[in-house]
Amino acid sequence: MPTAPAGAPQRRDTSRRSTDPSGDRSPAPDRRPLTASRRANRAGLAFVSPTFLVVLVVVVLPIAWTVLLAFQKARLVDIQGMGLFGNWSLDNFSQVFDSAGFWSSLGTTLLYTAGATLGSVVLGLVAALALRKPFRGRGLLRAAMLLPYVAPVVAVAFVWEVALSPQYGVVNDWGRRLFGWDDPIAFLSTRQYEVDLLGLHFDIPLALLTVIVFECWRYFPFAFLFILARLQAVPDTLEEAALVDGATPTQRFRHVLLPQLMPVIALLCVLRFIMTFNKFDDVYLLTGGGAGTDVAAVRVYDFLTARYDVGAAAAQALVLALSLMILLGFYFKFFGNKVQEEA
Repeated sequence: MPTAPAGAPQRRDTSRRSTDPSGDRSPAPDRRPLTASRRANRAGLAFVSPTFLVVLVVVVLPIAWTVLLAFQKARLVDIQGMGLFGNWSLDNFSQVFDSAGFWSSLGTTLLYTAGATLGSVVLGLVAALALRKPFRGRGLLRAAMLLPYVAPVVAVAFVWEVALSPQYGVVNDWGRRLFGWDDPIAFLSTRQYEVDLLGLHFDIPLALLTVIVFECWRYFPFAFLFILARLQAVPDTLEEAALVDGATPTQRFRHVLLPQLMPVIALLCVLRFIMTFNKFDDVYLLTGGGAGTDVAAVRVYDFLTARYDVGAAAAQALVLALSLMILLGFYFKFFGNKVQEEA
């Protein structure tokens, strides 16, 4: 095979090198293959992005806009021409705190929230225990328990208004026939009602108690579903062992079932407290916020519709949210660890 003479220039084989039509050589792009973790991250971002956009538009932006309005002097007619940077001040908060009835409405809200939360959870617990064991017609009765929760609030509020009416309500008719009432009682428009019990006379907030009873009746199915689902998961061997040891029904409930239900009951109390603290429609449909039922959510609506003061309404809503955060902070500090230990 002929070889090149010594000292002759060596020729390199460039036939395998790819060049573009112009003759310029371009380096191959550095593309690293996607690993399984990178593909998983991209897929996760693709799935999360629609939810993030919905939360951003529906939740985050309205909250940010409410915070901005709370620090500006804004009327309803000025809302379209307002920008992010306006005349910032604390006048709205001073107006809210100095307004007549603010602190009383906050106390009414706490009383209404605590009573409705406790009542709905207790009624749900009783209903779940009553419908736990199988019997004929249990499925139909369980379905009927959900009726107050799934029915439209406008419909059930109208039914309660008609039933409690002092002119033609069925409750006053039954009271006159069965309990001998002399005069009809206006349940939804009486702020204080004098009660004579064992020779003692004291006043009760009748309209507020009526609204609390309505709230307990309407939302006890929510607690009923949670508690019943947890009861179905309790092993039968626990109760059978307690029964063999001679435990009474009260002891079996206190020492066997209640510890199993405490995490669910604690969660229900938190959820119902948050929902009831911000409740507006039930109270407004029944009493319109009158007769001692002026909760904080109704005051926010009054600031917006009666006074057309958007800034004061936003400040009131912000104060309501901060109050709820403080109350929940106390709950998680003093009871959160205990609930986790029991769980």
